[in-house]
Amino acid sequence: MASVSYPVRLEGTLDTRLSRWLWLVKWLLAIPHYLVLLVLWVAVVLLSLVALVAILFTGRYPRGIFGFNVGVLRWTWRVAFYSYGALGTDRYPPFTLDPVDDYPATLEVDYPERLSRGLALVKWWLLAIPHYLIVGVFAGGAGAYAWESDWRWWGGGGLVGLLTIVAGFAVLFTARYPAGLFDFVIGLDRWVARVVAYAALMTDEYPPFRLDQGGREATGADAAVPPAAPAAPAGRTSVGRIIVAGVGTLASLTAAAVLAAGGFLLFLDQTQRDSAGFLQTSTERFETPTYALTSESIDIHIGGPDWLDPADLFGEIRIRAASAEPGQEIFVGIGRADDVDAYLDGVGHDEVRDVDVAPFSAGYTTRPGGPPAAPPTDEDLWVASVAGPGTQSLVWDVEEGEWSVVVMNADALEGVQADVSIGAELPILLWLWIGVLVLGGALLAVGVFLVVLGLRRRPAT
Repeated sequence: MASVSYPVRLEGTLDTRLSRWLWLVKWLLAIPHYLVLLVLWVAVVLLSLVALVAILFTGRYPRGIFGFNVGVLRWTWRVAFYSYGALGTDRYPPFTLDPVDDYPATLEVDYPERLSRGLALVKWWLLAIPHYLIVGVFAGGAGAYAWESDWRWWGGGGLVGLLTIVAGFAVLFTARYPAGLFDFVIGLDRWVARVVAYAALMTDEYPPFRLDQGGREATGADAAVPPAAPAAPAGRTSVGRIIVAGVGTLASLTAAAVLAAGGFLLFLDQTQRDSAGFLQTSTERFETPTYALTSESIDIHIGGPDWLDPADLFGEIRIRAASAEPGQEIFVGIGRADDVDAYLDGVGHDEVRDVDVAPFSAGYTTRPGGPPAAPPTDEDLWVASVAGPGTQSLVWDVEEGEWSVVVMNADALEGVQADVSIGAELPILLWLWIGVLVLGGALLAVGVFLVVLGLRRRPAT
């Protein structure tokens, strides 16, 4: 697209042959560049502050700093063009700030002989705000990063990132990068580059609100001559088809996440059960100087039809506990929350809250009081209970209602130290992973269909 030349020139030449699969691992291959660029962009920020001071006093941008900053922009663009800022080439970017004439991605910024002292104070934070809002959508980050935003502007976020993933799927399924999509992506990258250079004080010329598409940057001479009529293309990709492909890509990515979740549930169900069919937590130490440890109230209400039994969903619950004190008998019981509250009314105990699994930690809420009126084994409020020395296993068929779990010394003495683990049969897990995998497979089929439909070559008219 012909346009008036801007002092920031970004260009990219699309490789005619791209690997169908390489784009899937470029995030890994580009890590060495990302690490180097992270350091270089820190230097750009610091040197740009020096340049700001120089402009305020001399009206000039120090040439040495200007050359270095342009080199970092150039390096950034080459990495972005290779990776998820365009996916335009499979040629690995060189590690250099200097121009590389035969590399398919280039960036140049004209050196300004004079710069406005007044604009240097306001253009990078105030005047560029409208552009920040726009390129924030393009690049996927907050536009207000301004010139210190770093290389992630072309790292594959936002609209640019989404469209390059669409292009990646197009290459995967058709071995072809849609030309119209490539031109559009380069236009977005070019807009971002102009704003970054303006905010970095490299030019006083305000970036145009214009999407100059295409891999080649038009010059002033190009703009003065009407563009020649293009040759009839072999095929084209409309904006509507790009949107369809984008929706398909989002559906495919969502499907991948759903399938991963289903695979994890399958892994749990088929590999992590013990010989009795329980999924069991690791054993952890719970302790209190008071007379009892209790859980928070466990509210089990599944709703649904009357024939749906909670045991059909959750199966049996198994609690294993052993006293950490040698020779001390342990008690574990489950009772209705109201009955447990009545038994422990006025009894000193700790309620276990805020349990974190990895790493394990637990918070306690202390209820002050004295000893219980009777040992827990003398009470008939328990729907399930065990007591004795060593490791005790309580097995309970889940029922609807509000329940509390209580761990005490069997003789009701204060100072409870118990090693506890909890397990469940969870027969519902089978149906969960089957349903999730079916949903993920269906979503993936729809996503792939939309990608192929949107990127299928349409005969030119």
